[in-house]
Amino acid sequence: MKTLTKAEEQVMQVLWKLEQAFLKDVVENMPEPKPHSNTVATVLKILNEKGFVAVESFSRIHRYSPAVSKEAYSKKSLTGLVKNYFSGSYRKAVSFLVEEDQLSVNDLEALLKELKKK
Repeated sequence: MKTLTKAEEQVMQVLWKLEQAFLKDVVENMPEPKPHSNTVATVLKILNEKGFVAVESFSRIHRYSPAVSKEAYSKKSLTGLVKNYFSGSYRKAVSFLVEEDQLSVNDLEALLKELKKK
C-alpha cells in the first residue's frame, strides 16, 4: 500500500467519514480553507489511480467511496512510523510518548487493563 500525501490524506479523511460522496460533498466537508473543486477532483483522480478510491459513474457525475479502510491505512502508517523512527520497537515508541508527555501513566495503566482483558 502506498503512502498518501497530506492533501490526499485530507480527502480520504472526508471519504472515510462520509463513506460515499459526490465531488461537491467532498469539497463541502473539507477543512477551511477549502480547496477549489478542481483541486479536489484531481486528488480524487490520483487516489483512484493509487487504488485508494472507488468510482461509480452516473453519466458525467462520479460518486466516490473508499477502497481502503481507515483501519487498514492507519495500521500501515503506524507500522511504518514505528519501523522508520523507532527501529521497529513499539516499546520505544510508547516510551517516547511518555517522555514527551503525550501519554500519561494513567493512560498506560488503562492500556494494560485492556490488553489483559484480551
